[in-house]
Parts: sequence; C-alpha cells; structure tokens
Amino acid sequence: MTQLLAHTDAYLKEFEATVTAIDAEENAVALDKTAFYPGGGGQPCDFGWLNDTPVTQVKRQGEQIWHWLAGQLPAAGATVHGKIDWDRRYKLMRTHTAFHILCGVVWRDYGAQVTGGNMDVLQGRMDFEFETLRQELVKEIEDKLNIEVAAARPVHVRILPREEAFQIPDLIRTKINLLPEGIPEVRTVEIEGLDLQADGGTHVANTREVGMIKVAGYKSKGKINKRIQLEISG
Repeated sequence: MTQLLAHTDAYLKEFEATVTAIDAEENAVALDKTAFYPGGGGQPCDFGWLNDTPVTQVKRQGEQIWHWLAGQLPAAGATVHGKIDWDRRYKLMRTHTAFHILCGVVWRDYGAQVTGGNMDVLQGRMDFEFETLRQELVKEIEDKLNIEVAAARPVHVRILPREEAFQIPDLIRTKINLLPEGIPEVRTVEIEGLDLQADGGTHVANTREVGMIKVAGYKSKGKINKRIQLEISG
C-alpha cells in the first residue's frame, strides 16, 4: 500500500521513498510513499522527477500508486528522491480550491447540486442542476466568488472515521455519491464558513491564495444541467 503524503501535506515538494514494485513493460515504479497526487475527482495527476528522471504519469492501481518514468528505472528496494513540479501543482491547488468556492457559493445561495466537473491548470468547468442560467446571474456568481477569495477564508483538511463523516449534513455535493462503499475513513475539505465536503484532492491553505476568478463561459447541457467555466489569474 502506498502512503499518499499529499493527503495530509499538499505543500510537500520533495520526499524520500522506497521502490516497492517495478513494471518494466510500462516503465513504471510503485513506492511505499509518495507526494505525487495520482489524479482523481477531476484533478489531473502531478508531474515531476524521481532521482532527476521525469515522471510523466501517476496513477492509483488498487492499493499502490504507480509512477511512469521517462528514463531508466531504479531497482526494487532502492531509495529514491522525489520532487514535484511545484509550479504546476500549486496552480492546480489554486484551481481546485476555486471550484470548491464555486460549489460553496452555488450551494449556499442557489441550492444547486454538482452533476459533473473537470479541471486543468488555472481553468476548468463544473456542471450544476440549474434550470436557467442567464448573464446577470453568471456575473452575480463571479462577483460572489471573488468576495470569498478576498475574505481570506482558511481551508482545513481532515480525515474522519466514516461514521463521523457521514453525520455531516450535505457532505456529498455531487448528484451521485462517488465515495466507494466500505471505506473506513473519509477525507474532508472545509473552506471555513463557506463549504465542507468529501474530497481527495490538493488545496491551498487560504482562499486568498487562489487569485482572481473569472467566469469564462457558461452553457446549457440539458434541461436542468448548466455548465460554468472558470479561469484563474496566473
């Protein structure tokens, strides 16, 4: 089982780990622990380096997290030094927190659930259960997002026992509950005073780190399914 260090410290840029398995055909290695986020919940995986060899893809497969390398594989049992592409990771953290701000504002003020979403570096989209979405409402939402950024709200990450987590009202903001059945613990991300939901991704520690948020577009994806596209200032 690979320990995911990013779950408890999203600001960890470098780490030491042991190679626990090798896939020579895929040119990939599994580690006993890693700071690389393997992707999920709409957030892409991290890139970076293991012993100066570029890491081009990271995926969770069962209990292990695998790292694809563009170069020679280290030996099984070897100690490796991992380094995250921090510029890219930090932008993804800002982006992910921006979308939680969007979730929090839309849920608080309009009661709309999330029906889907995806993100990339400093941009992405999220779909909500809106019947109508006009320009005036979109501008209102954008203004509210930037008010929450300026409010400098702390962001807290906690790992809770499953029973305790599911006593939190509205923990699941998506139309479909994506949490696997039977998991003993649930990771939650809280934007203090605005949003609290189950989430596995990486986030900044305070909303002020996000920067200016722009609603770059919106469109109808169905009768009660509307898409909001965000861009975050570089």
